[in-house]
Amino acid sequence: MAVGAASRFPLLPVAGVRLGSAHAGIRKPGRRDVVILELAPGSRVAGSFTRNAFCAAPVTVAREYLGVAGGEPRFLLVNTGNANAGTGEQGLRAARESCAALAALAGVPASAVLPFSTGVIGEPLPVERLVAGLPEALATLDIAGWDLAAEGIMTTDTRPKGASRELMLDGVAVTLSGIAKGAGMIKPDMATMLCFVATDALIAQPLLDAALCRAVDVSFNAITVDGDTSTNDACMLVATGQAAHAQISDSTDPRLAVFESVLSDLFVELAQAIIRDAEGATKFVAVAVSGGRDRAECRRVAYAVAESPLVKTALFASDPNWGRILAATGRAGVDELDVAGVAVTLNGVRIASAGARDPGYTEEAGQRAMAAEEIEIAIALGRGDAAATVWTSDLSHDYVRINAEYRS
Repeated sequence: MAVGAASRFPLLPVAGVRLGSAHAGIRKPGRRDVVILELAPGSRVAGSFTRNAFCAAPVTVAREYLGVAGGEPRFLLVNTGNANAGTGEQGLRAARESCAALAALAGVPASAVLPFSTGVIGEPLPVERLVAGLPEALATLDIAGWDLAAEGIMTTDTRPKGASRELMLDGVAVTLSGIAKGAGMIKPDMATMLCFVATDALIAQPLLDAALCRAVDVSFNAITVDGDTSTNDACMLVATGQAAHAQISDSTDPRLAVFESVLSDLFVELAQAIIRDAEGATKFVAVAVSGGRDRAECRRVAYAVAESPLVKTALFASDPNWGRILAATGRAGVDELDVAGVAVTLNGVRIASAGARDPGYTEEAGQRAMAAEEIEIAIALGRGDAAATVWTSDLSHDYVRINAEYRS
């Protein structure tokens, strides 16, 4: 079950990027489970990856090859149904074999292919099935292939996730399009998902790297479903340089700020789409913390609330059990927090102030606020000017069922 409107398709094509997909039967027959993104020569690629110590083999190989390729890979190779994580040396060989197979078909060095996997952890990657699907994926390469690719990278997602934007640089139209997958094991430490975003903008590599980091920080590193960081997280930003504008090569260039604003907006839409499609979700929840001494402590409070099983189950039950919110706020590790200065509202309904139930609060008003499909929990700490928002979901029976049955 997903919350709110689905992503808007079709996505806008990006000059210099073609996408293809195939039905390889890696885990389940009859579904798209191999996706290829072909990048024009000269494209620049920035990547952000999981910090999980048990990172998957494709993460290790993608990091390695991204350095070898000098930031100019030619293909991104994605498979679903198998994470190729917890697979040791065998997994590394499988990831490299997959890259080499695509490279041989495409006539590029193996290091020009970056691998990405998602699915069940701890099982050997069926390389022979993946490789058998490569000719179909190559044959279907199309500049308009974003929509099918968005379906091809899904695992427990109930719907594909994508977004597009356009902006003007030097009077030239510039396009950004991206797809993402993720529904469970969502907790920032990079981000817990796969995401591929491309633009035809011409941007120097160091600025592209920095733009990705800033966009991830305000989007994929501000979401959580269950507090679990995956082994396979990767977010890739491709700039093909096909748009006919002068290169952005200076961090003080005003065009960079314009580009980054649009990029971050697109990233936030994709990040929120993941939360809206979280496993078993019936609520889309923003935990907005203000009045902190710095952004870091606001985030600590936001995550303490967003990841509290007691808060999340109350959200599922539409129960305005505001004591759980206060308890989570109090254990967030904020030094010298004066509870008398804390106020909490649910969708604009003041439920707590001065560390206790607000005098004007009624259970009926709280119930109406919690019954909504989209909820904002606003927490004012009353100790500074900093603020931060984290997006999360509720914790339902279906979340337990989906994950209990994941390997069946």
